[in-house]
Amino acid sequence: MELGSPLPLLVWLSPAFPVGSFAYSHGLEWAHESGDVTDFETCRDWIADLLVYGSGRNDAILLAEAWRAVHDNKNDALKAIIDLSLALQPSSERYLESTTQGRAFLSTALAAWSNDRLEKIVALHRGDITYPVAVGLVASSYSMPLSHVLEAFLTVFVSNLVSASVRLGAIGQTDGQRVIASLLPRVKDTAEFASQSSLEDLGASVFRSDLASLHHETQYTRLFRS
Repeated sequence: MELGSPLPLLVWLSPAFPVGSFAYSHGLEWAHESGDVTDFETCRDWIADLLVYGSGRNDAILLAEAWRAVHDNKNDALKAIIDLSLALQPSSERYLESTTQGRAFLSTALAAWSNDRLEKIVALHRGDITYPVAVGLVASSYSMPLSHVLEAFLTVFVSNLVSASVRLGAIGQTDGQRVIASLLPRVKDTAEFASQSSLEDLGASVFRSDLASLHHETQYTRLFRS
């Protein structure tokens, strides 16, 4: 595939790419059981807050910083970004969610989509890696435009949370599509913000979501791993 082409993103971020995103709800399972997310409005608002003020925003910033570090051949900076992204996970389940998907994404990319640049980068970073950093690293090794990567990543972030909400019975499939459509302007805004951001812009204010991920660890019955 020609470097710079955004077409591989359609594959990498599709449900068919084996990262196991279907197994995680990002704390939504507890949010649904507790009555926080039960219909179109509450689902839309919960995901919107994550996108603008929470993990969606931070993940986009970390992805962008990883993309820049690879683009500029700054291996020390990339190592620092990897370590910081691991430390920012608010619970053991969210750590599991992000690192399991990150490692699966990177391993599959190496097996099926590798190039010399990617192989050299991965050889220097063998430990745990979060999902957004892995996506940024691989996309940059293919010289994909950062704006395209951010918009695609955040759209899938929203779609995965909507899919979890549908499977939990909080909303139906049509309302799920309404949620995604209503949040696309915020996806675009968050992607644009992240494209001009730095690590100094990291920060979140979604305490209820963080608590949901902690409560999920001891939830009696569970469909999801987080």
